[in-house]
Amino acid sequence: MEFNDIMSELKKKIYRPVYFLMGEEPYFIDMISDYIENNVLDESEKEFNQSVLYGRDITAADVIGAAKRFPMMSEHQVIIIKEAQNIKDLVGKEKEGDKAKDKTKLPFETYIENPQKSTILVICYKYKTIDKRTSVAKLIDKNAALFDSKKIYDNKVPDWINNYLKGKEYTVGPKASALLTEYLGTNLSKVSNELDKLMINLPPKSEITVEHIQTNIGISKDYNVFELQTAIGSKEVLKANRIINFFSSNEKEHPMVMTITSLYGYFCKMLTYHFLQDKSKASVASALGVHPFFVGDYEKAAKNFSLGKLKSIFCYLREYDLKSKGVDRGSASEGELLKELVFKIMH
Repeated sequence: MEFNDIMSELKKKIYRPVYFLMGEEPYFIDMISDYIENNVLDESEKEFNQSVLYGRDITAADVIGAAKRFPMMSEHQVIIIKEAQNIKDLVGKEKEGDKAKDKTKLPFETYIENPQKSTILVICYKYKTIDKRTSVAKLIDKNAALFDSKKIYDNKVPDWINNYLKGKEYTVGPKASALLTEYLGTNLSKVSNELDKLMINLPPKSEITVEHIQTNIGISKDYNVFELQTAIGSKEVLKANRIINFFSSNEKEHPMVMTITSLYGYFCKMLTYHFLQDKSKASVASALGVHPFFVGDYEKAAKNFSLGKLKSIFCYLREYDLKSKGVDRGSASEGELLKELVFKIMH
């Protein structure tokens, strides 16, 4: 099932006997689990009919035993298993087509075949997935709700930020959302927490700006990787050097390896731009995975960096990535290495 489908059912009070929530992105797993924990039972029912257990403390037999109990003075009982990936005997490793001699069913597999109708069992299986070819996975998919929470790609985070804020009646400009993405990454729990902090300090229905981000989150609107890319792309040597000097004096907040990673992504997009046949704004934005607002920046940068120069730049990025990790580094500091790298890129 998809996230929106599960949430839509829950809001309509349509409940599945088992929710197996797995995958690399914990945010969506937490959203579903928290909604069930907070909304299925009222406060008077929760005391006797809602339990939260942790995988490191229990076995599969404990899960089944809890799930088979009947609710007290309530239509449902809710059992939430957190850190379920730590329950060693919960799911098996048998794949379809395996010729294992032991075909004994797992306790959890047997339960899924005939789950307790009055129980809502929520399995939070974070940072891992079960093999969908296993019999237990097929049973979950058939008789319950199997949800795979996949990591969101970098280029999808700005849209996610826009939608998250829109749902709370706030807006954000493309530059501000790009800055948030650059510094907060793809950890949606972290991103949502920072956005919630922002909204607490702003009037309802505000537009979140770069200045708001600097004031409330502490990301400099002038000295960040995003501005460094812009300075390099437009060949603003003075501005680029000022940013590098700032990074050099704040190495913990701006580690070289992260700066190189961002620059690599930036020049990959520029390389893609060079080979595009259709260079209309909409086509470029789609191909590069950026907001149309930024297409002009890549158009300008591509004029300043030929394909030949880009080839050299990728060699520099690889060389200095290795140096940042100690290979042929000598006694140079990260700040000194970064200054060398940006000088070679821009000259």
